[in-house]
Amino acid sequence: MRMSLRRLLLPLLPTLLLPTFLGASQDLSGLKREVQEEVGRMQQFTQQMVDQIFSFGELGFQEVETSRYLVRILREHGFTVEEGVGGMPTAWVATWGAGKPVIALGSDIDGIPQASQKPGVAYREPLVEGAPGHGEGHNSGQAVVVTAAIAVKQLMEREKIAGTLKIFPGVAEEQVGGKAHLIRAGVFRDVDAAIFAHVASNMRTSYANEGGSGLISVQFSFLGETAHAAGAPWRGRSALDAVELMDIGWNFRREHIRINARSHYVITDGGDQPNVVPRTATVWYFFREITYPRIKALFETGQEVARGAAMMTGTTLDKVRVVGAAWPRHFNKPIALAMDANIQAVGLPAWDEKDQALAKAVQTELGVEPKGLETELDSLNRGIPDDKNTGGGSDDIGDVSWNVPTVTLRYPANIPNLPGHHWSNAIAMATPIAHKGSTAGAQVAAMTILDLMLTPALVDSAWGYFREVQTKDQQYEPLIRPEDQPALDLNRGIMAKYREQMRPLYFDSTRYQTYLEQLGITYPTIRQ
Repeated sequence: MRMSLRRLLLPLLPTLLLPTFLGASQDLSGLKREVQEEVGRMQQFTQQMVDQIFSFGELGFQEVETSRYLVRILREHGFTVEEGVGGMPTAWVATWGAGKPVIALGSDIDGIPQASQKPGVAYREPLVEGAPGHGEGHNSGQAVVVTAAIAVKQLMEREKIAGTLKIFPGVAEEQVGGKAHLIRAGVFRDVDAAIFAHVASNMRTSYANEGGSGLISVQFSFLGETAHAAGAPWRGRSALDAVELMDIGWNFRREHIRINARSHYVITDGGDQPNVVPRTATVWYFFREITYPRIKALFETGQEVARGAAMMTGTTLDKVRVVGAAWPRHFNKPIALAMDANIQAVGLPAWDEKDQALAKAVQTELGVEPKGLETELDSLNRGIPDDKNTGGGSDDIGDVSWNVPTVTLRYPANIPNLPGHHWSNAIAMATPIAHKGSTAGAQVAAMTILDLMLTPALVDSAWGYFREVQTKDQQYEPLIRPEDQPALDLNRGIMAKYREQMRPLYFDSTRYQTYLEQLGITYPTIRQ
């Protein structure tokens, strides 16, 4: 009877979420207006964080400067920070407050290889040729959640509101390498709800399955035998041959896997030099599907193909290493409905002529219709049934979403219709477009935190949906295995190559108001 009643009440949630707290001098709507205004007053703080992290441009598992900077800021604002969480040196958890509810706030912090780009310049012009950069916009997300948390913390202190704020970084999200290890380390064990922030070109949230895929990220390493490649090649056994035959076998197999599946690979070790038969070789695969069982099945098929390649070449499949994983995302309906109401209240930023000029110039440069920035809010994503989901991108926030009620806030800090994982996606990310969009996102995040802190019915309904709808027939099982550890070696060589060239370009907020000012860039700089 109790479960049935809860199901009946879920659709009525927006009208039931009345404030049920003691000690506050205003009602919930008044506090939300106040926190929205406070975030607006913090826009310089938000802007400088966006610019600072952009200037670091670090890749996954190598976010040393980024994490050091964020940890310092959080400690300065009264948070207790535990570092090195989950066996990852750049992972940390910052906590403030006491009691329930416990609200986790997170966003990714890593960049993209070869995405170095001068901000505000509407054509290809790297800061450091060949270096990494924020070619997705992960530099802005922590500014959203940290600003929101600090603004809410001030209200909680004044109004004596019980509850705990817990901030975490998405380490190595581009390798989907971090969040499953945070879960294993127990970061979300006491969490009542999680709010995640991710850069976008509009503002919206979603519930249920928002589309896209989950994945498992695997390196297959083969072991052969060296020989003189010209003098006695018959005495060698080429590990590179095994890699190439695996890739050929997998590409033939593609014809016979579901259209929802996606897979891609790079050869990370192809031998040492042509005149030596390669003793070692490694290929790195992403296997994507839209459900947990099908991801597992693709992984099994990949191992079968690898074993066959080893047999054909007389080599050994030496190691199968899981370096990352992401469950398909499933977001919480009650929290998404509350967040959507806040999105409608905040709206999109007021873009000016310079913002629109940059956006249209970048779109023209990329050969897409120059529509400029979005001026109408996107609609709430109400979920995509599996039979309509053709697959796509992945994010290891999916793992978090299967452990606690979770939503992702997509906030408008980038330009529409760009390729993604590309230098052009970095152009807006240290400009007024990203600054305004991150402030708007922080306002929505802060207001939603207050909804969760001050309306126990929302938290109860969120867990009701999680238990009775989302996980009724599917429980979380990690795709990483007990023996799989964080792949801390990833990107180490790239950052070692470029970090000292990038270091002189780090943003100095003690001397300059913005990164554009420091670089001497006129906003916007457009091809003539």
